[in-house]
Amino acid sequence: MQSLCLILVMVGNSLQRIAAGASGVLVGLYLARLANHGSAIGAGLVGILSAVSFGAELIAATPMGITSDAISPRGLVTGGSLLGAGATQLFGMTGLVSMFFVSRGLEGIGAAAVAPPLLAHLTDVTDDKPAMRVKVMSYFELSLLVGLALGGLVAAQLWHRLNTRAFGAVALVYVVSAVLLYFGAIGSRSHGREKAVAGFFRTLRDRSVQRLAPVWLCVNTIVGLWLGPTLIFLLTHHSQTNQFLDGVFVDHPERVGWVLLGYSIIFGIGVTAWSFILPRIRLKRALLITLVAMLLVCGEFLLLNHLASETARWNIAVITAFTIMVESGFTPAALALLAGAVGAQPGRGAAMGIYSVLFSVGAIIGSLIAAALGRRFAVDGLIYGTLVMAVVALLFLPRLDTSLELAVAEKA
Repeated sequence: MQSLCLILVMVGNSLQRIAAGASGVLVGLYLARLANHGSAIGAGLVGILSAVSFGAELIAATPMGITSDAISPRGLVTGGSLLGAGATQLFGMTGLVSMFFVSRGLEGIGAAAVAPPLLAHLTDVTDDKPAMRVKVMSYFELSLLVGLALGGLVAAQLWHRLNTRAFGAVALVYVVSAVLLYFGAIGSRSHGREKAVAGFFRTLRDRSVQRLAPVWLCVNTIVGLWLGPTLIFLLTHHSQTNQFLDGVFVDHPERVGWVLLGYSIIFGIGVTAWSFILPRIRLKRALLITLVAMLLVCGEFLLLNHLASETARWNIAVITAFTIMVESGFTPAALALLAGAVGAQPGRGAAMGIYSVLFSVGAIIGSLIAAALGRRFAVDGLIYGTLVMAVVALLFLPRLDTSLELAVAEKA
């Protein structure tokens, strides 16, 4: 029964992420259509609306995490998906700029109502099951990759076939997600308001959480470096350098989507493999391996970006794919460490909310670094930024020896 519920939760979360990714793409397509028909809409508004959604999720993540300590996460994750459905449908029904802001803000809040509470629920149901916990966190990471890989493709196909009715179709995906999350999130625990607030402050003071935070922030900054719009721009603009990757898709920008899909598949294979490896090794050792792999990926990308031989580039690309699989184990290992340190007690939702905030902050910082370094060094700049962040994360990693690993061992 528990295995079935976990499957429903993972599928529901995957659909929620697909819907969120598709919704963001539909926003761009819809606004472009309005602009092409004479509406006073520009790229600035599109960027601002994207920031509104992420900003709302950033602000709401910690309160939603605390709320999931006070009440059952089941209601929050279900309500979050339904809120996303309503917000998506609202966007496709109006041409008012004010409603665009309302819609994107509500969708961001809905996303915040799903991720931290869902992680809190997974912490509860895997309590005293460390082997299952690392597998579950790996599958949670896979569900995020599904959204990254399929969200844009789903949106493009729905828009092509349904036009503005595509918003309704995506809203339906959100509703299906809500149903699966409701029936899958059985076994969630609530601790009441007073214990939830006390658990939040205890989590803030927890040294194990504090010491994992800078490592987590560095890695999420790397995520922002590569998954923000800067990389897409560099791959598709007219190159001013002799770098291979700079402007490589200038004549075929549609191939960028397939590159993201291929990356997600490679990363997903790696996460799947790590789900079997993580229960058998120390989680701190797994973090060390993945961070070293990030350094290797930096070197491989530099070679790929500057080699003249096409055969040599293909050989490096194959090696890089395997190294990416190795580095993919960081997030599930880190989440398993965090869940084990906090445990199924008041404060576990707050901890997940705080780390959702760090994820967003890291993504924002990474996007800003990518903008600065990408302008100065093109694709090499993203590689340099990744190298620095991976080194900083490695410098903070030894501090976990006497805090987080011991905390997990004591609560296992």
